Amino acid sequence: MAAHTQKNNKPGKPGGKEAQPLIIAKTPAEEQRLKLERLMRNPDKPAPIPDRPKEWNPRAPPEFVRDVMGSSAGAGSGEFHVYRHLRRREYQRQDFLDKIADKQNEDLTYLDKVEQNRQDAEERTAKRRKKREKLKQKKQQAKKAKMEAKKDKEDDTSSDSSDEKEDDDEEREADDDAEAPSFIMGRK
Repeated sequence: MAAHTQKNNKPGKPGGKEAQPLIIAKTPAEEQRLKLERLMRNPDKPAPIPDRPKEWNPRAPPEFVRDVMGSSAGAGSGEFHVYRHLRRREYQRQDFLDKIADKQNEDLTYLDKVEQNRQDAEERTAKRRKKREKLKQKKQQAKKAKMEAKKDKEDDTSSDSSDEKEDDDEEREADDDAEAPSFIMGRK
């Protein structure tokens, strides 16, 4: 019986995992491919999705500053660096507030633009809808007029044909009267 060996050739339990060669990615695309291959080896296992990083927020300014200092003469040699650090932190906080205000303004202008585009699109749609309805109505009226003209023509031809039949009948009777002997007609 041969003992099962793991990756490092130590005797142990028969492992469910197979020893795989170590592959070092040389490019970002290759690294991505390797990660995808590793994920696709076991598709039932959920993929780790990292949380979004929190947005950086500056520390709130102190409510009460105990040691007010500046870069003036008479301050100790280490005080200038403390002052410079506080000044840099305050500038960062102000820049952050400016960026937030700019972002809010951009968001508002974007929403206004989206609303304006939506209204313009609705106006164009309404105008085109009205035009389509008008054309549809014209077509229906033309169709009705055509049907009425066709009916009138049929009525005229049927009334004309009935008039013609009556005229033909009268002519035949007149012809019959002329051909028939007078005693049949009751004439002398």
